[in-house]
Amino acid sequence: MELQIELLFSLAVIAALYGSVGHGGASGYLAVLSLSIFASHGAIWLKPHALCLNLVVASIGLYHYGRQGFFSMKLILPFIMTSIPFAYVGAFLPIIDWLFDTALSITLLWAAWRLVMAANIDGNIYNPPSLSVSLGIGAGLGFISGLVGIGGGIFLSPLLILKRWASPKETAAVSAFFILVNSIAGLAGAFSSGQAQLDSDLIIQFSIAVLIGGFMGTRFGANHASDQTIRRLLAVVLVVAAVRRVLGLVGLWP
Repeated sequence: MELQIELLFSLAVIAALYGSVGHGGASGYLAVLSLSIFASHGAIWLKPHALCLNLVVASIGLYHYGRQGFFSMKLILPFIMTSIPFAYVGAFLPIIDWLFDTALSITLLWAAWRLVMAANIDGNIYNPPSLSVSLGIGAGLGFISGLVGIGGGIFLSPLLILKRWASPKETAAVSAFFILVNSIAGLAGAFSSGQAQLDSDLIIQFSIAVLIGGFMGTRFGANHASDQTIRRLLAVVLVVAAVRRVLGLVGLWP
């Protein structure tokens, strides 16, 4: 019982942190669950549970950021047009080996460093990418998202901010929607291929925990945090995700 309470608290904290920047938190949930009694269940069990929790927190993030007027369907539509089918396809395949994990960790750490370095840059001029660029990036990120079992916002967010395609809060809003649709597509692909295993009783308990944490985090991000704070919080999220993967590679994290 004590372990269960600690696990639920950890999930709530992850949801608050990731939710503050419009993310669903799947990479964090995978990390927490991998350190719990559920680690032995393997990726087939872990991935769909993390994606379900993604749906809860990303929905709350979309509501809070959208309510403040930061959501732009025009910006995110080209990305999701290709990300949805590719997330579905990626979910059919097993997680790639250590080479992919190494490249992913380096990419996340680099993006975190760039965000910290760019935190003091002023200016509010943002130019969205061309249609062809958005479609191409959406396809790539969707495929990786389905493959790894996350919503993809952790890849899209730093790209939008560093390329100055959107403001930090606009990025949080559209990333929440990106995560939402890709998580649904990933779940559909996993269930269609027969890989998904879902425990409905646990999902209810986990969902309540992330609902509480996600509500607090997304509300803080949308209503109170400055653009600089959002950038720094996103950098922290990227580092947490990267460190988790590095520790997994060296055998210190299941």
